[in-house]
Amino acid sequence: MNVKEYLVNKMKEGTIHMALLDPDKQDCLDAGAIAKKMKEAGTDAIMIGGSTGVTSENLGDTAKAIKEASGLPTIHFPGSPQALSKDVDAIFFMSMVNSVDPFWIINAQAGASVYIKKLGIESISLGYIIVEPGMKVGEVGKAAAIGHNDIGRAVGYALACEMFGMDLVYLEAGSGADRPVPPAMISAVKKEISIPLIVGGGIRTPEAAEAARLAGANAVVTGTFIERCSDDEMLRSVVSASKGK
Repeated sequence: MNVKEYLVNKMKEGTIHMALLDPDKQDCLDAGAIAKKMKEAGTDAIMIGGSTGVTSENLGDTAKAIKEASGLPTIHFPGSPQALSKDVDAIFFMSMVNSVDPFWIINAQAGASVYIKKLGIESISLGYIIVEPGMKVGEVGKAAAIGHNDIGRAVGYALACEMFGMDLVYLEAGSGADRPVPPAMISAVKKEISIPLIVGGGIRTPEAAEAARLAGANAVVTGTFIERCSDDEMLRSVVSASKGK
């Protein structure tokens, strides 16, 4: 079973939780320890990536440490086409569809595609939609971030992603966002698309995680919260709320 099949099968059972770890924020051994803790909390997969500071070396080292410590699937969440590693189990081959710069929509992907194929990395196509405030990823990716009340625009982008044949749609408020993607937007997008919907950014409480799940998210992602939270019970609560368990 490949990673895409694993994720889809898990989503058929209910909303899943994915942890996002940035190789530039901690060393590989610490990342492995966090991944082990998150597996025990119920996390289903580990995404690895960041907007800046990721190299092929720290990406590969982090992936190996996470797999050794947790056994969970590792998915590269790329911030640029320069850092690639054969040590990840899969890569989200994603287009930031509401960027104003063609580099982040298709040019970076075209440059990386040949190397991804040579390395034999499983690619999972993903439409990446930046919602306000967008944070660093929105800044780096030159996103025309979608306002919280501009639900129709979010739906349009999500439907376009599905019509382009993408495997997944991701609504992203940005790492460390002061407010997550609004439930009304999640619900409206989910109502119109038939492919799985991922939601992340600004989710740091059980209430926010539950709201995303109840609104229709097939996967809830937490990143900055995990790296900063030292309360294991709170971590478990957020994961449980994401999954409804």
